[in-house]
Amino acid sequence: MIEIKNLTKSYEDKKEVLKEVNLTIPDGTVFGLVGINGAGKSTLLRLISGVLRGEGGQVCVDGEDVYENEKAKRQMFFLPDDPFYTFNVSANALAQMYQAAYNFDEKVFATYLDKFKLNAKAPIRNFSKGMKRQVFVALALAIAPKYLLLDEAFDGLDPLARMVFKKGLVELVEEKGTTVIISSHSLRELEDVCDSYGILDHGDITCSGDLENDLAKLHKFQAAFDAEITAEDFSFPCMSFTKTGKVVRLIAKGDSGELEKAIWEKNPLFVEEIEVDFEELFIGEVESRGYLQ
Repeated sequence: MIEIKNLTKSYEDKKEVLKEVNLTIPDGTVFGLVGINGAGKSTLLRLISGVLRGEGGQVCVDGEDVYENEKAKRQMFFLPDDPFYTFNVSANALAQMYQAAYNFDEKVFATYLDKFKLNAKAPIRNFSKGMKRQVFVALALAIAPKYLLLDEAFDGLDPLARMVFKKGLVELVEEKGTTVIISSHSLRELEDVCDSYGILDHGDITCSGDLENDLAKLHKFQAAFDAEITAEDFSFPCMSFTKTGKVVRLIAKGDSGELEKAIWEKNPLFVEEIEVDFEELFIGEVESRGYLQ
């Protein structure tokens, strides 16, 4: 289990990036960490991995502080947005280096290199951004750590590679019990694999929970009106409201039947409910805090 307690982090320019963050991530969870640019997602992942140390609070892994804790770090693999590699290193040479620190499955690594059609002996510097990402994805899946931290996990991957990666993550969780924390701007990709989430905003986790349950609390309706109508005309607060011609789309929390009844009271031409996705949940939450206005 990962426990984050009153975690605070500032940089040299005195900018406070994280402010007393509290979060618990249970074992065997695929946790999606989301937020606008500059929210502090990468910083939080570096603190969880023990690469950075906060000015206050702590990060505990299985009850132990992770910073300068070799035992805890051996249970983790952190894949940053722009991973480091030396000039002439190949995928095979990179694998040999990681074998010194982790229980490494060479067969799994070779399998994923083959799936990604990568030359294991070629210098990584000659690969495209997506191919480089594929090498490190193969490393992560071959290491199969107890805790896998991924920063912008799907960045640069083509649709086929994303599908292979997502399938590999699901298998890792099901077969090894791995806990995965993924930071990504691709919320539709996260929705495919995550069972829980947290929104990082203004240095704190402002919203978190079970993804399926929280999506079930939101309802999106599409309706058409002859008369002019605004979000303020409804008897309930709208998390999101857009209008194109006569057609409006809105998202709100509450009982689906009661919300639909309230919409019909405004004499629409039609009303239909549409499924809400993770991206809309996120946009609704950040819009409610004054963004995107």
